[in-house]
Amino acid sequence: MSFLSEPAPTPRVRALYDADVRDYGYVMNLNRAWAHHPDAHDALFELLGAVARQGGLTMRDRGILVTACAATLGDSYCSLAWGRKLSEEADPELAAAVLAGSDERLSDSERAMARWARQVARDPNGATADDVQALRDAGHDDARIFAITTFVALRMAFSTVNDALGSEPDDELRESAPDAVRDVVTWGR
Repeated sequence: MSFLSEPAPTPRVRALYDADVRDYGYVMNLNRAWAHHPDAHDALFELLGAVARQGGLTMRDRGILVTACAATLGDSYCSLAWGRKLSEEADPELAAAVLAGSDERLSDSERAMARWARQVARDPNGATADDVQALRDAGHDDARIFAITTFVALRMAFSTVNDALGSEPDDELRESAPDAVRDVVTWGR
């Protein structure tokens, strides 16, 4: 499940677990780790939501950003979870392609976002003004570029905590991911 033991069952921990059961039908392994600081979990997701709204990021946009980022980081948990979500917004083959690093089925705008998410995840210090200009050329203004970048960086923080603390993808999560997504996610735990 994770390298940490479960925290004492406080009302905040129970609320986090109850939300998982309500939303997913089970308590996610990663939230057993985040239960050590439920307020940090909630604050992070409030900020992610605010950034996504400010940037006008659709669920499909978020799916592309997270799958491109998670695959680059080698995060199997988020790759499976968001591969499933992107499959619902598009189709399993598109989600599997983005996870595998192929953007052929994406629009120019989406292709630029996926490339940028991989750049930010792989080597943020290697980003150039030309990389940002490619986002502008694909139709993203500076406010949206800031939102995309911040969204990816916050997702990296979430992935880093989960991965470093050994959160393994849940059996239920693996089973719910489409075959095409499950087949391509060969990295991580």
